[in-house]
Amino acid sequence: MTLTTAPPAPPQTAGQTAPGITVLGHLGERYDEILTSEALSFLEQLHHRFAGRRHDRLADRERRRFEIGNGHDPQFRDDTAHIRDDTEWRVAGAGPGLEDRRVEITGPTDPKMTINALNSGAKVWLADQEDATSPTWKNVIEGQLSLRDAIRGELSFTNAAGKRYEVTAEHTPTIVMRPRGWHLGEKHMSYTDLSGRSLAASGSLVDFGLYFFHNATRLIANGAGPYFYIAKLENAAEAKLWDDIFTFSEQYLDIPHGTIRATVLIETLPAAFEMEEILFELRDHCAGLNAGRWDYIFSIIKNYRGRGARFVLPDRSEVTMTVPFMRSYTDLLVKTCHKRGAFAIGGMSAFIPNRRDPEVTAQAFEKVAADKKREAGDGFDGTWVAHPDLIPVARAEFDAVLGERPNQLDRQRDDVEVMAADLLNVHIGLPVTAAGVHANVSVAIRYLEAWLRGLGAVAIDNLMEDAATAEISRSQVWQWIHQDRETQEGTAITVGYIEELISQVLQSAERFDGDRFDDAAQIFRDVALRPEFPAFLTLTAYERYLVEV
Repeated sequence: MTLTTAPPAPPQTAGQTAPGITVLGHLGERYDEILTSEALSFLEQLHHRFAGRRHDRLADRERRRFEIGNGHDPQFRDDTAHIRDDTEWRVAGAGPGLEDRRVEITGPTDPKMTINALNSGAKVWLADQEDATSPTWKNVIEGQLSLRDAIRGELSFTNAAGKRYEVTAEHTPTIVMRPRGWHLGEKHMSYTDLSGRSLAASGSLVDFGLYFFHNATRLIANGAGPYFYIAKLENAAEAKLWDDIFTFSEQYLDIPHGTIRATVLIETLPAAFEMEEILFELRDHCAGLNAGRWDYIFSIIKNYRGRGARFVLPDRSEVTMTVPFMRSYTDLLVKTCHKRGAFAIGGMSAFIPNRRDPEVTAQAFEKVAADKKREAGDGFDGTWVAHPDLIPVARAEFDAVLGERPNQLDRQRDDVEVMAADLLNVHIGLPVTAAGVHANVSVAIRYLEAWLRGLGAVAIDNLMEDAATAEISRSQVWQWIHQDRETQEGTAITVGYIEELISQVLQSAERFDGDRFDDAAQIFRDVALRPEFPAFLTLTAYERYLVEV
């Protein structure tokens, strides 16, 4: 079934054509409330104005990755030194409801998880249409329905067992929605460009556009605003693209310039060298930066996977926030943010409690408390958790530092001096173990199996896994093979060895009707064992398994 846009609302300039948006995915119950002709007209305008620039920025990424792979290390830019040296400019900062961000909960946008997040007691909810959401067409559109209903106070959910979920909290978290990154397409929608070609829509523009169009004015009326987390940016040019999108969108709905607030995840290595430039380009719309630790580790591996043994990281569990290159990255982030009046938000510790296992829960509380104590002490203004039971643990550590203050923006980290070499010093000096290799294979396959069934955030071995942690697992395996590593126990890490581990994982898996383990194993082989290295594991997996048209 197709649905084509009505003519766009804004007037067009003379001679301008109007490429259309076509919905190719099936239209489920209430989908027409999201895919209205007016909303599609807005998506049409976003693609008409910005899709070409998106493709240009993606091409820039490929060129930069090629340069780094061939020995050209990232550096702080000489041509933008004047931006870094100018001490006068500041970002817009917190919008209404974002003044205190000491604990933010993250999670997907299905109805049950939406209600749990809104009842959680966190200050902010990161409503995640990105790494915590498997981008099935159902999840994309029904996630929008959950958000629409929640913002209007109309959301409830009854599960198959008859249990009813409702929002009961007197004070709910401020919603900050995270659309998909620039690299992801939305194959269930197409647009026609000015040359007449039919192309897949941008996942970023679809997620942002539908949420903004339906909810911006209602969010403002509720005393908040349209707020976004922006994922996987790599440079200031990509930030400028988002800023232009925000400005156009505000004009489209006739709301004041600067109403939108964005928090940018610094989760790629190139972006770490352009933090101030990213803030500058987004300054009218920027609330802060977030230390996206897991994707940042993945980005290090991806960019340096072929650069020799000194860039090989040990077991994933040993790449902690206290190793030197991660400390340098987070210290620089806090210093940069507070210099410009921006919030510095910490990342998500993967440890989660298990309500059926008190010992696991106690260990999770201890490890998360230590992680959040470090972040609060380093100057972060808030942090992420992935489970409601962790909110009091994280809050206690930030309360101990903040007291009654909503943030610590006044804390300048003048003691921090980070050089390019500090960000690139990835030597940890620990081995790769057989247990570490097995864990990566097991986690990646088990996560992908759930992802293929529509689950984007999955508890595995008492850790919260999402697409970013799965990326670390598969990219480490690829690098260990291609850098001729062997385990501490003396086993060469080869394709044959990994195939043996894949067989072990499949044999030990708890199989069930409708499971996707065989497909997951094939995806893992494609992204970890082949000579070529796909930039993202989700790209081919999405096209092969999740597209329904």
